[in-house]
Amino acid sequence: MRALIVLLVCTELLSSALSSADDAYPTGYGDEPGACLKNIGNLRPERREVYEGGEIIDITHPFTPETPVGTPDGIGEYLTLLLSMKNGSDYNFSELKIPVHAGTHVDAPGHMYDHYYDAGFDIDSLDLRVLNGPALLVDVPRDKNLTAEVMKSLNIPRGVKRVLFRTLNTDRHLMLKKEFDTSYVGFMKDGAQWLVDNTDIKLVGIDYLSVAAFVDLIPSHLVFLESREIILVEGLKLDGVQPGIYTLHCLPLRLLGAEGSPIRCILIK
Repeated sequence: MRALIVLLVCTELLSSALSSADDAYPTGYGDEPGACLKNIGNLRPERREVYEGGEIIDITHPFTPETPVGTPDGIGEYLTLLLSMKNGSDYNFSELKIPVHAGTHVDAPGHMYDHYYDAGFDIDSLDLRVLNGPALLVDVPRDKNLTAEVMKSLNIPRGVKRVLFRTLNTDRHLMLKKEFDTSYVGFMKDGAQWLVDNTDIKLVGIDYLSVAAFVDLIPSHLVFLESREIILVEGLKLDGVQPGIYTLHCLPLRLLGAEGSPIRCILIK
């Protein structure tokens, strides 16, 4: 019976290896047909950022113990295997403990306004219609924070509701460093106010842990979140992505009562 089970498992794995990209695990399992029966230790999942020649682009940073969160150290060990098959359990079972503003994440209005927090404007209250739809990726001048002057120079047309801002943060690979770097590029208060007053943008995405420059950390956040109409997506992975128009899909966890959440974001050409 055990031999039959092993054979069935390996047959399924080999079938997956030869199947189309529509399957959940489209990559190969072994070097040749029958490799599974020879050495099941060869199983290696492929981890990709770009799918189908650029049709789908994952702009989410993977979580690791060194994922930055806004402190001198990264998030540390965030995944604990509570039950292990190697220790006699019938299955593997992990526990996740992670700051809600670590890595690629989204802010809710309650992040910066306590009365919004008390009123329940949490992650679960965010509008999925804003988090999903056409988006414009723009390159920001590399020598400046996002001021009103910079925002004017970008010439973002009316009607555009979602903009992802790629800055010097991407060039410096700041999201790959566990130490929080206060020299990152972000919005100054006047830049945030100009965006609110002169554009139709409802989703602001940026390539570091905060949309607001460190020197204007609180004031810029307050400008963005006051109306509860703008969603902030932070810590995006934008290296190697061409500027232009994409379809954006961002889905946070349904964390009732939370003012932030990890988020999976992809772009579709």
